[in-house]
Amino acid sequence: MKFKKLADLDLANQRVFIRADLNAPQDDAGNITEDTRVRASIPGIRLALSKGAAVMVTSHLGRPTEGEFKPADTLAPIAARMSELLGQPVKLIQNWVDGGFTVNPGEVVLLENCRCNRGEKKNSDELATKMAALCDVYVNDAFGTSHRAEATTHALALKAKVACAGPLVAAELEALGAALGQPKRPLVAIVGGSKVSTKLTILDALADKVDQLVVGGGIANTFMLAAGLPIGKSLAEADLVPEARRIIEKLKARGASVPIPTDVVTAKAFSPTAEATVKKAADVAADDLILDIGPDTAKQLAEIMVGAGTIVWNGPLGVFEFDQFANGTKVLAAAIAKSSALSIAGGGDTVAAIAKFGIGEQVGYISTAGGAFLEFLEGKTLPAVAALEARADG
Repeated sequence: MKFKKLADLDLANQRVFIRADLNAPQDDAGNITEDTRVRASIPGIRLALSKGAAVMVTSHLGRPTEGEFKPADTLAPIAARMSELLGQPVKLIQNWVDGGFTVNPGEVVLLENCRCNRGEKKNSDELATKMAALCDVYVNDAFGTSHRAEATTHALALKAKVACAGPLVAAELEALGAALGQPKRPLVAIVGGSKVSTKLTILDALADKVDQLVVGGGIANTFMLAAGLPIGKSLAEADLVPEARRIIEKLKARGASVPIPTDVVTAKAFSPTAEATVKKAADVAADDLILDIGPDTAKQLAEIMVGAGTIVWNGPLGVFEFDQFANGTKVLAAAIAKSSALSIAGGGDTVAAIAKFGIGEQVGYISTAGGAFLEFLEGKTLPAVAALEARADG
Protein backbone atom coordinates (compact mmCIF):
# COMPACT_ATOMS: atom_id res chain seq x y z
CA MET A 1 0.00 0.00 0.00
CA LYS A 2 1.60 3.25 -1.18
CA PHE A 3 0.54 6.78 -0.14
CA LYS A 4 2.09 10.11 0.80
CA LYS A 5 2.47 10.87 4.50
CA LEU A 6 2.11 14.23 6.21
CA ALA A 7 5.30 13.50 8.14
CA ASP A 8 7.34 13.43 4.93
CA LEU A 9 6.15 16.73 3.41
CA ASP A 10 7.65 20.23 3.52
CA LEU A 11 4.78 22.34 4.85
CA ALA A 12 6.45 25.73 5.47
CA ASN A 13 3.91 28.47 4.68
CA GLN A 14 1.55 25.90 3.19
CA ARG A 15 -2.22 25.94 3.72
CA VAL A 16 -3.03 22.51 5.13
CA PHE A 17 -6.58 21.15 5.18
CA ILE A 18 -7.03 18.26 7.65
CA ARG A 19 -10.10 16.04 7.50
CA ALA A 20 -10.28 14.73 11.07
CA ASP A 21 -12.82 12.57 12.89
CA LEU A 22 -14.06 14.80 15.71
CA ASN A 23 -17.46 13.16 16.06
CA ALA A 24 -17.31 13.15 19.87
CA PRO A 25 -20.40 12.29 21.94
CA GLN A 26 -22.06 15.18 23.79
CA ASP A 27 -24.74 15.53 26.44
CA ASP A 28 -27.96 17.54 26.00
CA ALA A 29 -26.17 20.71 27.07
CA GLY A 30 -23.52 20.27 24.35
CA ASN A 31 -20.73 19.19 26.70
CA ILE A 32 -18.30 16.60 25.32
CA THR A 33 -18.71 13.41 27.34
CA GLU A 34 -15.81 11.43 25.80
CA ASP A 35 -12.98 13.16 23.92
CA THR A 36 -10.87 10.26 22.59
CA ARG A 37 -11.39 11.26 18.96
CA VAL A 38 -10.54 14.89 19.63
CA ARG A 39 -7.34 13.91 21.45
CA ALA A 40 -6.46 11.49 18.63
CA SER A 41 -6.56 14.37 16.13
CA ILE A 42 -4.04 16.51 18.00
CA PRO A 43 -0.76 14.84 16.87
CA GLY A 44 -1.57 15.46 13.20
CA ILE A 45 -2.44 19.10 13.86
CA ARG A 46 0.69 19.62 15.95
CA LEU A 47 2.82 17.99 13.25
CA ALA A 48 1.51 20.40 10.62
CA LEU A 49 2.03 23.38 12.94
CA SER A 50 5.59 22.27 13.74
CA LYS A 51 6.35 22.30 10.03
CA GLY A 52 5.21 25.93 9.66
CA ALA A 53 1.78 25.34 8.15
CA ALA A 54 -1.43 27.34 8.34
CA VAL A 55 -3.88 24.69 9.49
CA MET A 56 -7.56 24.21 8.73
CA VAL A 57 -9.40 21.28 10.30
CA THR A 58 -12.90 19.99 9.63
CA SER A 59 -15.04 17.04 10.63
CA HIS A 60 -18.59 15.78 10.61
CA LEU A 61 -20.61 15.72 13.81
CA GLY A 62 -23.85 13.79 14.14
CA ARG A 63 -26.26 13.49 11.23
CA PRO A 64 -27.14 17.02 10.10
CA THR A 65 -29.36 17.83 7.12
CA GLU A 66 -27.23 19.24 4.31
CA GLY A 67 -27.81 22.94 3.78
CA GLU A 68 -29.77 23.30 7.03
CA PHE A 69 -27.35 24.17 9.81
CA LYS A 70 -28.82 23.92 13.31
CA PRO A 71 -27.21 24.89 16.65
CA ALA A 72 -27.02 21.21 17.63
CA ASP A 73 -24.76 20.60 14.61
CA THR A 74 -22.03 23.01 15.67
CA LEU A 75 -18.42 22.08 16.29
CA ALA A 76 -18.10 24.91 18.84
CA PRO A 77 -17.56 22.54 21.82
CA ILE A 78 -14.92 20.72 19.74
CA ALA A 79 -13.14 24.00 18.99
CA ALA A 80 -13.05 24.82 22.70
CA ARG A 81 -11.62 21.40 23.60
CA MET A 82 -9.06 21.54 20.77
CA SER A 83 -7.93 24.94 22.00
CA GLU A 84 -7.35 23.48 25.48
CA LEU A 85 -5.42 20.51 24.13
CA LEU A 86 -3.28 22.57 21.75
CA GLY A 87 -2.71 25.45 24.17
CA GLN A 88 -3.63 28.06 21.57
CA PRO A 89 -6.81 29.65 20.17
CA VAL A 90 -8.86 27.64 17.67
CA LYS A 91 -11.32 29.88 15.86
CA LEU A 92 -14.51 28.32 14.48
CA ILE A 93 -15.29 29.39 10.91
CA GLN A 94 -18.87 29.33 9.60
CA ASN A 95 -19.82 29.25 5.89
CA TRP A 96 -16.27 28.48 4.88
CA VAL A 97 -16.60 26.67 1.55
CA ASP A 98 -16.20 29.82 -0.58
CA GLY A 99 -13.27 31.11 1.46
CA GLY A 100 -13.28 34.65 2.80
CA PHE A 101 -11.34 33.80 5.96
CA THR A 102 -7.65 34.06 6.83
CA VAL A 103 -5.39 31.57 8.60
CA ASN A 104 -1.69 32.31 9.01
CA PRO A 105 1.24 29.93 9.50
CA GLY A 106 1.20 28.68 13.09
CA GLU A 107 -2.56 29.21 13.42
CA VAL A 108 -5.39 26.66 13.54
CA VAL A 109 -8.99 27.21 12.54
CA LEU A 110 -11.83 24.72 12.76
CA LEU A 111 -14.20 24.70 9.79
CA GLU A 112 -17.81 24.13 10.81
CA ASN A 113 -19.46 20.69 10.45
CA CYS A 114 -18.65 19.55 6.91
CA ARG A 115 -21.81 17.47 6.59
CA CYS A 116 -23.85 20.67 6.67
CA ASN A 117 -22.43 21.50 3.21
CA ARG A 118 -24.62 20.59 0.25
CA GLY A 119 -23.01 17.78 -1.73
CA GLU A 120 -20.84 16.37 1.09
CA LYS A 121 -22.51 12.97 1.32
CA LYS A 122 -22.94 12.75 -2.46
CA ASN A 123 -19.19 13.22 -2.95
CA SER A 124 -19.82 16.35 -4.99
CA ASP A 125 -17.12 17.24 -7.51
CA GLU A 126 -18.22 20.88 -7.46
CA LEU A 127 -17.94 21.06 -3.66
CA ALA A 128 -14.54 19.36 -3.73
CA THR A 129 -13.25 21.86 -6.31
CA LYS A 130 -14.18 24.76 -4.02
CA MET A 131 -12.54 23.10 -1.01
CA ALA A 132 -9.39 22.29 -2.98
CA ALA A 133 -8.98 26.01 -3.73
CA LEU A 134 -8.66 26.65 0.02
CA CYS A 135 -5.51 24.57 0.51
CA ASP A 136 -2.11 23.53 -0.78
CA VAL A 137 -2.11 20.16 1.00
CA TYR A 138 -5.04 17.89 1.86
CA VAL A 139 -4.64 15.50 4.80
CA ASN A 140 -6.94 12.57 5.63
CA ASP A 141 -6.51 11.83 9.32
CA ALA A 142 -9.98 10.29 9.79
CA PHE A 143 -9.67 6.55 9.21
CA GLY A 144 -13.08 6.05 10.83
CA THR A 145 -14.75 7.68 7.81
CA SER A 146 -12.52 6.07 5.18
CA HIS A 147 -15.18 3.59 4.11
CA ARG A 148 -17.41 6.45 2.92
CA ALA A 149 -16.95 8.22 -0.41
CA GLU A 150 -17.82 11.77 0.60
CA ALA A 151 -16.55 15.13 -0.60
CA THR A 152 -14.09 15.67 2.28
CA THR A 153 -12.87 12.07 2.32
CA HIS A 154 -12.72 11.16 -1.37
CA ALA A 155 -13.41 13.84 -3.99
CA LEU A 156 -11.23 16.43 -2.26
CA ALA A 157 -8.34 13.96 -2.04
CA LEU A 158 -8.48 13.65 -5.81
CA LYS A 159 -8.83 17.41 -6.43
CA ALA A 160 -6.27 18.87 -4.02
CA LYS A 161 -2.79 19.85 -5.21
CA VAL A 162 -1.27 17.31 -2.81
CA ALA A 163 -3.09 14.59 -0.85
CA CYS A 164 -1.58 12.63 2.02
CA ALA A 165 -2.34 10.54 5.11
CA GLY A 166 -2.08 12.06 8.56
CA PRO A 167 -0.30 10.14 11.34
CA LEU A 168 -3.50 8.48 12.59
CA VAL A 169 -4.46 7.12 9.17
CA ALA A 170 -0.87 6.18 8.29
CA ALA A 171 -0.46 4.19 11.52
CA GLU A 172 -3.81 2.47 11.02
CA LEU A 173 -3.07 1.43 7.45
CA GLU A 174 0.42 0.21 8.32
CA ALA A 175 -0.86 -1.82 11.28
CA LEU A 176 -3.77 -3.37 9.40
CA GLY A 177 -1.61 -3.96 6.35
CA ALA A 178 0.95 -5.80 8.46
CA ALA A 179 -1.76 -7.91 10.09
CA LEU A 180 -3.55 -8.96 6.92
CA GLY A 181 -1.02 -8.43 4.12
CA GLN A 182 1.93 -10.60 5.13
CA PRO A 183 1.13 -11.62 8.71
CA LYS A 184 3.42 -13.52 11.00
CA ARG A 185 1.79 -16.92 11.53
CA PRO A 186 -0.20 -18.29 13.19
CA LEU A 187 -2.76 -15.59 12.34
CA VAL A 188 -5.63 -15.59 14.85
CA ALA A 189 -8.80 -13.56 14.49
CA ILE A 190 -11.31 -13.03 17.29
CA VAL A 191 -14.78 -11.98 16.15
CA GLY A 192 -17.40 -11.40 18.81
CA GLY A 193 -20.85 -9.91 18.63
CA SER A 194 -24.51 -10.69 18.99
CA LYS A 195 -25.31 -11.78 15.45
CA VAL A 196 -23.61 -13.83 12.74
CA SER A 197 -25.69 -11.93 10.15
CA THR A 198 -23.94 -8.63 10.89
CA LYS A 199 -20.47 -10.14 10.53
CA LEU A 200 -21.03 -13.00 8.09
CA THR A 201 -19.01 -11.39 5.30
CA ILE A 202 -16.14 -10.70 7.72
CA LEU A 203 -16.18 -14.28 9.02
CA ASP A 204 -16.26 -15.56 5.45
CA ALA A 205 -13.34 -13.36 4.37
CA LEU A 206 -11.25 -14.24 7.43
CA ALA A 207 -11.91 -17.94 6.88
CA ASP A 208 -9.68 -17.67 3.79
CA LYS A 209 -6.79 -16.09 5.73
CA VAL A 210 -6.58 -17.10 9.38
CA ASP A 211 -5.20 -20.15 11.15
CA GLN A 212 -7.69 -19.89 14.03
CA LEU A 213 -11.05 -18.08 13.96
CA VAL A 214 -12.26 -17.50 17.51
CA VAL A 215 -15.94 -16.56 17.77
CA GLY A 216 -17.64 -15.04 20.80
CA GLY A 217 -20.99 -13.84 22.10
CA GLY A 218 -24.14 -14.66 20.16
CA ILE A 219 -21.98 -15.57 17.18
CA ALA A 220 -20.39 -18.37 19.22
CA ASN A 221 -23.86 -19.65 20.15
CA THR A 222 -24.75 -20.03 16.49
CA PHE A 223 -21.50 -21.92 15.89
CA MET A 224 -22.25 -24.15 18.89
CA LEU A 225 -25.60 -24.99 17.30
CA ALA A 226 -23.73 -25.81 14.08
CA ALA A 227 -21.53 -28.19 16.08
CA GLY A 228 -24.61 -29.96 17.46
CA LEU A 229 -24.44 -28.52 20.97
CA PRO A 230 -27.45 -27.31 23.01
CA ILE A 231 -27.68 -23.58 23.71
CA GLY A 232 -30.95 -23.37 25.67
CA LYS A 233 -32.66 -20.04 25.13
CA SER A 234 -29.42 -18.22 24.28
CA LEU A 235 -29.23 -15.57 21.59
CA ALA A 236 -28.48 -17.25 18.25
CA GLU A 237 -29.54 -17.31 14.59
CA ALA A 238 -30.74 -20.82 13.78
CA ASP A 239 -31.31 -19.93 10.14
CA LEU A 240 -27.57 -19.23 9.75
CA VAL A 241 -26.42 -22.58 11.14
CA PRO A 242 -25.72 -23.81 7.58
CA GLU A 243 -23.49 -20.75 7.01
CA ALA A 244 -21.66 -21.42 10.26
CA ARG A 245 -21.11 -25.05 9.21
CA ARG A 246 -19.85 -23.87 5.83
CA ILE A 247 -17.31 -21.55 7.49
CA ILE A 248 -16.17 -24.33 9.83
CA GLU A 249 -15.65 -26.65 6.86
CA LYS A 250 -13.94 -23.93 4.85
CA LEU A 251 -11.35 -23.47 7.60
CA LYS A 252 -11.01 -27.21 8.14
CA ALA A 253 -10.21 -27.71 4.44
CA ARG A 254 -7.27 -25.31 4.88
CA GLY A 255 -6.03 -27.02 8.01
CA ALA A 256 -7.38 -24.17 10.15
CA SER A 257 -10.16 -24.23 12.74
CA VAL A 258 -12.93 -22.55 14.71
CA PRO A 259 -12.44 -23.48 18.40
CA ILE A 260 -15.88 -24.41 19.78
CA PRO A 261 -16.46 -23.82 23.53
CA THR A 262 -16.20 -26.91 25.68
CA ASP A 263 -17.68 -25.17 28.72
CA VAL A 264 -19.79 -22.07 29.23
CA VAL A 265 -21.13 -19.74 31.91
CA THR A 266 -24.93 -19.67 32.03
CA ALA A 267 -27.72 -17.83 33.82
CA LYS A 268 -31.49 -18.03 33.93
CA ALA A 269 -31.89 -14.33 33.12
CA PHE A 270 -29.97 -11.54 31.43
CA SER A 271 -29.27 -9.32 34.42
CA PRO A 272 -26.33 -7.71 36.24
CA THR A 273 -27.46 -9.60 39.34
CA ALA A 274 -28.06 -12.97 37.66
CA GLU A 275 -26.36 -15.98 39.23
CA ALA A 276 -23.59 -17.40 37.05
CA THR A 277 -23.22 -21.18 36.65
CA VAL A 278 -20.36 -22.95 34.88
CA LYS A 279 -21.45 -25.93 32.78
CA LYS A 280 -20.02 -28.31 30.22
CA ALA A 281 -21.15 -27.17 26.79
CA ALA A 282 -23.08 -30.41 26.32
CA ASP A 283 -25.03 -29.85 29.56
CA VAL A 284 -26.74 -26.54 28.78
CA ALA A 285 -30.40 -26.73 29.87
CA ALA A 286 -33.40 -25.62 27.85
CA ASP A 287 -33.95 -22.54 30.04
CA ASP A 288 -30.28 -21.49 30.20
CA LEU A 289 -28.75 -18.36 28.70
CA ILE A 290 -25.08 -18.66 27.69
CA LEU A 291 -23.46 -15.35 28.68
CA ASP A 292 -19.74 -16.23 28.64
CA ILE A 293 -17.27 -18.97 27.81
CA GLY A 294 -16.22 -21.24 30.67
CA PRO A 295 -12.79 -21.35 32.37
CA ASP A 296 -11.57 -24.41 30.42
CA THR A 297 -12.41 -22.77 27.10
CA ALA A 298 -10.83 -19.51 28.25
CA LYS A 299 -7.64 -21.38 29.14
CA GLN A 300 -7.56 -23.07 25.71
CA LEU A 301 -8.04 -19.75 23.93
CA ALA A 302 -5.36 -18.11 26.09
CA GLU A 303 -2.87 -20.76 24.94
CA ILE A 304 -3.78 -19.99 21.32
CA MET A 305 -3.14 -16.25 21.91
CA VAL A 306 0.22 -16.81 23.59
CA GLY A 307 1.35 -18.97 20.66
CA ALA A 308 0.05 -16.64 17.93
CA GLY A 309 2.17 -14.59 15.54
CA THR A 310 -0.56 -12.06 14.72
CA ILE A 311 -3.87 -11.36 16.50
CA VAL A 312 -6.79 -9.34 15.14
CA TRP A 313 -9.48 -8.70 17.76
CA ASN A 314 -13.00 -7.41 17.14
CA GLY A 315 -15.59 -8.14 19.79
CA PRO A 316 -15.77 -9.58 23.33
CA LEU A 317 -16.40 -13.23 24.18
CA GLY A 318 -19.26 -12.66 26.61
CA VAL A 319 -21.30 -10.08 28.47
CA PHE A 320 -18.16 -8.54 29.96
CA GLU A 321 -20.09 -5.53 31.27
CA PHE A 322 -21.46 -7.83 34.01
CA ASP A 323 -18.53 -8.94 36.17
CA GLN A 324 -19.79 -12.50 36.68
CA PHE A 325 -19.77 -12.97 32.89
CA ALA A 326 -16.52 -11.10 32.20
CA ASN A 327 -13.96 -13.81 32.92
CA GLY A 328 -13.70 -15.14 29.36
CA THR A 329 -12.95 -11.73 27.89
CA LYS A 330 -10.67 -10.91 30.84
CA VAL A 331 -8.59 -14.08 30.37
CA LEU A 332 -8.45 -13.46 26.61
CA ALA A 333 -7.33 -9.85 27.18
CA ALA A 334 -4.61 -10.94 29.61
CA ALA A 335 -3.35 -13.54 27.13
CA ILE A 336 -3.24 -10.99 24.31
CA ALA A 337 -1.31 -8.64 26.59
CA LYS A 338 1.15 -11.43 27.42
CA SER A 339 1.56 -12.63 23.84
CA SER A 340 4.53 -11.56 21.73
CA ALA A 341 2.21 -11.47 18.68
CA LEU A 342 1.43 -8.31 16.75
CA SER A 343 -2.01 -7.49 18.16
CA ILE A 344 -4.55 -5.18 16.57
CA ALA A 345 -7.92 -4.41 18.15
CA GLY A 346 -10.90 -2.41 16.95
CA GLY A 347 -14.57 -1.79 17.59
CA GLY A 348 -16.35 0.03 20.40
CA ASP A 349 -16.98 -2.99 22.65
CA THR A 350 -13.43 -4.20 22.17
CA VAL A 351 -11.96 -0.83 23.10
CA ALA A 352 -14.24 -0.76 26.16
CA ALA A 353 -13.02 -4.22 27.20
CA ILE A 354 -9.39 -3.18 26.75
CA ALA A 355 -10.03 -0.19 28.99
CA LYS A 356 -11.87 -2.27 31.60
CA PHE A 357 -9.06 -4.80 31.87
CA GLY A 358 -6.26 -2.23 31.65
CA ILE A 359 -4.26 -3.72 28.77
CA GLY A 360 -4.12 -0.71 26.46
CA GLU A 361 -0.35 -0.42 26.73
CA GLN A 362 0.11 -4.09 25.82
CA VAL A 363 -2.00 -4.09 22.64
CA GLY A 364 0.10 -3.39 19.56
CA TYR A 365 -2.45 -1.14 17.87
CA ILE A 366 -5.94 -0.03 18.89
CA SER A 367 -8.05 1.15 15.97
CA THR A 368 -10.18 4.25 16.37
CA ALA A 369 -12.50 3.08 13.61
CA GLY A 370 -15.66 1.03 13.59
CA GLY A 371 -17.12 0.41 10.13
CA ALA A 372 -13.85 1.14 8.33
CA PHE A 373 -11.97 -1.34 10.51
CA LEU A 374 -14.52 -4.07 9.75
CA GLU A 375 -14.56 -3.35 6.03
CA PHE A 376 -10.76 -3.51 5.93
CA LEU A 377 -10.96 -6.92 7.62
CA GLU A 378 -13.39 -8.01 4.92
CA GLY A 379 -10.86 -7.04 2.27
CA LYS A 380 -13.06 -4.29 0.86
CA THR A 381 -11.57 -1.28 -0.89
CA LEU A 382 -12.02 1.81 1.29
CA PRO A 383 -12.80 4.79 -0.99
CA ALA A 384 -10.79 7.34 1.00
CA VAL A 385 -7.77 5.03 1.12
CA ALA A 386 -8.06 4.32 -2.61
CA ALA A 387 -8.02 8.09 -3.24
CA LEU A 388 -4.80 8.48 -1.23
CA GLU A 389 -3.23 5.58 -3.12
CA ALA A 390 -4.24 7.19 -6.42
CA ARG A 391 -2.40 10.38 -5.38
CA ALA A 392 0.73 8.62 -4.16
CA ASP A 393 2.77 9.80 -7.15
CA GLY A 394 1.13 13.13 -7.84
